[in-house]
Amino acid sequence: MKVHFVGSGPGDPELLTLKAKRILESCQVLIYAGSLVSEVIVAMAPQAAEKHDSAGMDLEAIVKVVEDAAAKGLDVVRLHSGDPSIYGAIREQIAELEKRGIEYDVTPGISSFQASAAALGVELTVPEKSQTIILTRMAGRTPVPEEQDIEKLAATRSTLCVFLSVDRIAKLAETVGRHYGAGAPMAVVFHASRPDQLIIRGAVEDIAAKVKEAGVKKTAMIVVGDALGVGGQASLLYDKNFSHEYRKAGA
Repeated sequence: MKVHFVGSGPGDPELLTLKAKRILESCQVLIYAGSLVSEVIVAMAPQAAEKHDSAGMDLEAIVKVVEDAAAKGLDVVRLHSGDPSIYGAIREQIAELEKRGIEYDVTPGISSFQASAAALGVELTVPEKSQTIILTRMAGRTPVPEEQDIEKLAATRSTLCVFLSVDRIAKLAETVGRHYGAGAPMAVVFHASRPDQLIIRGAVEDIAAKVKEAGVKKTAMIVVGDALGVGGQASLLYDKNFSHEYRKAGA
């Protein structure tokens, strides 16, 4: 018996990894985050599979389902949105499995920050604009370590990909504006890769108003930084005068 933590990706079933698809289509017991995981992906599990929506479950209830499955010798698929390693809350689940000697593995998935970059048609690392991507969130009910406060991260002027914070976008824009400037590009992608995907483009100075007008309050990725804008130096990778171990300059 084994528990498979599986990343379901941002929502488009075609963005599942082949491994995730295989595990899901053969699962016997499924625990899924119903408030986050696409219904289309949940429907890929066998009709006969035992299914549990974790949206209304606490850790104890989740572990009880796993224990019951273990007693029957049934594998469990624990389906998470995006990639389980990013705000997936798998750490505490794994700790409980290890206490009980239950095997587990983790199958990664495409994150919403990657799907959002694809939807926006941008590269998040642009030479001389940004060579660093920071994945973060604003402090809310879950606190953020003081040294990782948005104010400090914004001071790096990296490309910021902000999770779980669209309901506080006005505060976010105010904070990053002190470092990026009021005219810096900023975008919000709701339900990246899904049929109802919505892209909101703007600048630090007007993005909050645009998001409010669109009525977006959750499940959206926020991207901030100069990499969203036009211009910037081209990468040296394909420059004809740039040599590396596979190509000589001018070749």
